[in-house]
Amino acid sequence: MNNLEDKLKNPVWYSLNETHKKFLLEFDGVQFYQPDVNRFGAFFDETKTTKALNEYSKIADKFFLVSENQIPVIDTNYVILEKKIDGCQMVLENLIDLEITENIVLLSEKYIDEIYDLIWLVMPGFYQKRGFEMGLYYGIFKENKLISITGQRMQTDDFIEISGVVTHPEYTKKGYAKQLVAYTTKQILKENKLPILHTNKGNPAIGLYEKLGYKITRDMNWWLFCKK
Repeated sequence: MNNLEDKLKNPVWYSLNETHKKFLLEFDGVQFYQPDVNRFGAFFDETKTTKALNEYSKIADKFFLVSENQIPVIDTNYVILEKKIDGCQMVLENLIDLEITENIVLLSEKYIDEIYDLIWLVMPGFYQKRGFEMGLYYGIFKENKLISITGQRMQTDDFIEISGVVTHPEYTKKGYAKQLVAYTTKQILKENKLPILHTNKGNPAIGLYEKLGYKITRDMNWWLFCKK
């Protein structure tokens, strides 16, 4: 059995071993999500990544490997490193209660297009419509329009990651994201799982997460590759 700390060190890998096993694609010992769900992969042995990336690049033009501290090896005849994103992992240390004053709605499948459009408006590039299948999504509506959301992404038997925290540019600085993250955190705790999240180092949102009881626990790097 792998303990929680082991799983947190390689969250994509263990998500694909447990809750998200139905989305698993494996090439030469490297694990990936089906590309129409998510473009993440994970590994333990970096010497295996060369062949695996070549294979995955046949079905996905851009994709990530996620690792705390290992460096993947690539074949530049087939795959190019576009950039390395220096990220960090945050886990809930102590829940700091926040009064929920907004009407927060569990989003059903009928909102898949609205979720997709809002995420691509704020963070274009990588979210897939089938990402909705990875976990629950919550939203706030104003004037019958979905204007702020949070979602769940990687998850195992022990933790659930909060992701997709976006607010429409016309509705920012009103505390919607803070309430949604707090609400989603509480829903995860009701499942007796640890809430976690990932973000870029230096992201101003880190301060918001810390105010809700999260702390930075480790590096988590995102290697973005594209097919040559």
